[in-house]
Amino acid sequence: MRTTYRIALVVTGALFCFLFTSPLSAQCPQKNTAFQDGERLEYKLFFNWKFVWVNAGTATMTTDKTTYNGRSAYKSHLITRTSKRLDKFFCMRDTLTSVVTPDLVPLYYRKGANEGGKYRLNEVHYSYPGGNNHIELLYVNPYGKETRQALNRVDCVYDMMSMMLRARSFDGSQFKVGEKIRFLMADGKDIESQTLVYRGIKKFKTEETKITYRCMVFSFVEYKGKKEKEIITFYVTDDENHLPVRLDMFLKFGVAKAYLKTATGVRNPQTSIIE
Repeated sequence: MRTTYRIALVVTGALFCFLFTSPLSAQCPQKNTAFQDGERLEYKLFFNWKFVWVNAGTATMTTDKTTYNGRSAYKSHLITRTSKRLDKFFCMRDTLTSVVTPDLVPLYYRKGANEGGKYRLNEVHYSYPGGNNHIELLYVNPYGKETRQALNRVDCVYDMMSMMLRARSFDGSQFKVGEKIRFLMADGKDIESQTLVYRGIKKFKTEETKITYRCMVFSFVEYKGKKEKEIITFYVTDDENHLPVRLDMFLKFGVAKAYLKTATGVRNPQTSIIE
């Protein structure tokens, strides 16, 4: 996995943890119990540079009601920006967009990424003829070359954003410590299997707000043979909102962290707050 792609997962990877692995159909509708129209989540990003933590930038996620191809839907945006200080070493301007039905079936995904001065585009269109999953993929590389393909799957398939929205409505209490959760994820290039490991319940006090949360902890991992490599560890509130409040990212060039700064328009009581 590329380093820049790991950074783009700052917020979205935090919520893959609730995925069921036994789909009922390719559309896999799910009742939304976690978020509502008008939710806003803001994060501060930090990077360990020569043993000193520096402000690396911000990430903001918004979710609003919309209309897509004549039907009611939710549209979410995730915008990630590095700070001026970090721009001197690595500039990142990423915008991710997802459109899902009210019952969280994915319809559209787009990631426009300007990372290190190179622009890439990933796009996914979903349709469900005959109850199956038809997926059209588009990838544009930094030199403007387009790659397109159309794939069909009988299982549920998500991009990182639609899975995040869907996953927030699952009950994480079903997992046992050490349990592996596997799922299919699409980007503009292909559809790949991904893995998360449940680490258990922990308390976490945020640096920005000084609030202590009760969190479920998960790790996004890769495998080389039987060897497990941790990519991201994230803390998700143990309540009906399932908000990611902390992410630890282990990159080739160091460690980055993201902390929730503000959360407005939250749907449910934040019962995970213990102090």
